[in-house]
Parts: sequence; structure tokens; C-alpha cells
Amino acid sequence: MERAEGGSSVGGRFTLPPRRINSEDILFCVDVDAESLVEMKSTTVNGRPLTRLESIKQAILLFVNSKLSMNPDHRFAFATIAKTASWLRKEFSSEVESAIAAVKDLSPTVPCGQADLTHLFKLAAHEARKSRAQNRILRVVRSSVRPHHQWPVNQKLFSLDVMYLHDKPAHDNCPQAVYDALVDALEFVTEYEGYIFESGQGSARVLFRQMCVLLSHPQQRCPQEDLDIPKSLVKKSPATDTTNGEESVPVSSQ
Repeated sequence: MERAEGGSSVGGRFTLPPRRINSEDILFCVDVDAESLVEMKSTTVNGRPLTRLESIKQAILLFVNSKLSMNPDHRFAFATIAKTASWLRKEFSSEVESAIAAVKDLSPTVPCGQADLTHLFKLAAHEARKSRAQNRILRVVRSSVRPHHQWPVNQKLFSLDVMYLHDKPAHDNCPQAVYDALVDALEFVTEYEGYIFESGQGSARVLFRQMCVLLSHPQQRCPQEDLDIPKSLVKKSPATDTTNGEESVPVSSQ
């Protein structure tokens, strides 16, 4: 997927201006459309394929535990989106047990078609104002089918990250169009640098890796087009022994 966006590092180096880094209120909004039941390539310990929703649940708990290990003051709330958004667990909490209970309550619904993000943005904006009053920032992390929204221009009160899991392109499925719509929505509403990731591989490992990148604080991020992590694992060649400046001489095995 291609993301067309401006902005670049100055002189090949990215610098951050000094600023206070606020604790985060993070709202997870999970797409519970029937597509969340699509099976992934990854399997459970019993050999049963994981569904997208099950993989997302695992990724959320990985995120929550990792985020709290960095700063126990971060807080989390949960919502779902099908045709529109609704609260699952409205009160922000730093308790892992609260996150586990909310994740357990996530369940798929009937096919809903195109999602309307307007109500989600209204919920987020309302919570963002309360977070700001406590010197915190609000971030929304969500997964989605193709969205639409009606949101005022220049009203950027929260940061938005997106995880988009999809099927391979087909005559009745155009992931690029959905991705482009998600990018437009992200750039329209996000206050700080928001990231968007997609995967059509059906791999839970890819999802977990991308979720780990989202652990980065929005106030400390470089633009996504400058992001060079995670790096591929490359086999390191053994070092050549050149003691005393002598070149190594190949030895024939014959």
C-alpha cells in the first residue's frame, strides 16, 4: 500500500523540539463486523486457525502490558464499531484486569457494510477534552473496513492510529481504495503523527509486529514515511581474521 504524504527530515536527520510528554488515554476501537471471523494463517496451540478478532485481542493485550511497563500512568478504554461506534468500556483504566475483561467481551456481529466514523470521532473528541484538562492526550487505535465520516475541518483534538487487516485484492475487493480512505480519515483528524498499517498476509506475527510499532508515543514520532523499523533480520557474515595485516589464504579441500 502506498501512502502519499508530505514532510521530511531536515538534512537526513529527524529532530524533536523539547516538549512535555503527556501520559496517554488510549481508546481502542475494534471492528466487530462479520469479517472479523475470517481465519488467519496462524493457529492456536491446538492447531485451530486464529480468527482476525482473536488475533486482534491478543495484539491489544500485548500492547496494554507493554505500554504499562513503559509508563504505568497510561490508561485504556474500549469501543466497537460496526455500522457506527459504541462504547464497550467507557471508563479509562490503568488496570490490566480491566483490559482483559473488556477484550473478553469483544464479539462479532452481523455484516454491516461501510462504517461511519463520525460518532467515533465525536466520542473521541469529547474524551480528548477531558484528557487535556488532566494534562493527558487521547489516542484512538482502530481496525476497519472502508469508512466514511462527516467531521469539521481543523478540529484535531486526538491522535489516530489505524490497523487494517484485509483479504487479497479481487474483482469485488479493493484494499487500496479502503486504505486510501483510511489515510484520508487519519490525516483529517489526527493531532500528532498518526500511523496506519495494513496486512493482507493473514499472519498474526505481522499484526503483532505492527502493533509494537504503535507503542511509540505520538508526541515522539517521526513521520511514517521516515520510519525504518522493524528492520529485517539479515544473517551476519563471519568476520575475516586479518591479524598483523596478513591476508587470509584459501585452503583447498581437495
